[in-house]
Amino acid sequence: MDKPATMLLPPREVLSDAERLVRARAFADELASRRTVRDFSPRPVPRAVIEACLSAAGTAPSGANQQPWRFVAVADPAIKRRIREAAEAEEREFYQHRATPEWLGELAALGTTADKPFLEIAPWLIAVFYERYGVDAEGNRHKRYYPHESVGIATGLLIAALHRAGLATLTHTPSPMGFLNAIVGRPRNEMAYLLLVAGHPATGCRVPAIERLALDAYSSFL
Repeated sequence: MDKPATMLLPPREVLSDAERLVRARAFADELASRRTVRDFSPRPVPRAVIEACLSAAGTAPSGANQQPWRFVAVADPAIKRRIREAAEAEEREFYQHRATPEWLGELAALGTTADKPFLEIAPWLIAVFYERYGVDAEGNRHKRYYPHESVGIATGLLIAALHRAGLATLTHTPSPMGFLNAIVGRPRNEMAYLLLVAGHPATGCRVPAIERLALDAYSSFL
C-alpha cells in the first residue's frame, strides 16, 4: 500500500509562553461575552461575512478527513417563512404533547415558546446537515465515520467565527427536522443537525440572567 501524500505543516507564528497565555485569555474573554440571542434585528449582514465564517467552520477536523458537514445559508424571505412555518408546527407539537412537565419547567425559566419569529427576522438562517453516508458518482454508498462529532466541532467553530465577526447566534433544534431537507433541497443521505440563526441583536436585546459553570466545575487536571 502506497504511503499517503504529505506536506509540511504550514508555518506557525513563534510565541513565548507568556504571549500564548495572553492570547488564550483574550480569546476566552471574548467568547465569555457570547450569549444566545432570541431577539434579532433585520439589519442585513453581507454574504461575504457568512462565507468567511463558513470557511472557518470548514477547517474543522473530521473522522477520516471525510468532512461530512453541509451548510445551507438562507437569506431568501420566502424560504425563511417556510422554515418558520414548519419549525413552529413541530414546536407546537413538542410543547403540547411531547415535552415532559420537567422539561417545560426548565424552558419556562428561559422564556421560550413555540413561536419563533427570529426565523424570519434574522438576516441569515444556516441549516447544518451531516452526511449519514456518502454517495459516489455511481450511486454506491460509503460509510461516514464520526459524522456527529465532526459536524459538532465544525458548528462550534462556526459559532465562534460568527461571534468574532460581531454577530449574534442562536442554535435552534426543532425535532424532528426532516422538513429542512425538502425546503432547502438536500438529498436523503443528509440529516439535519441544527438551524443556526445569525445576525445582529435587536436594539435593547435582553437575555436570561444565567451563570456559566466555573472552570473547576467542568475541568480536571491530572
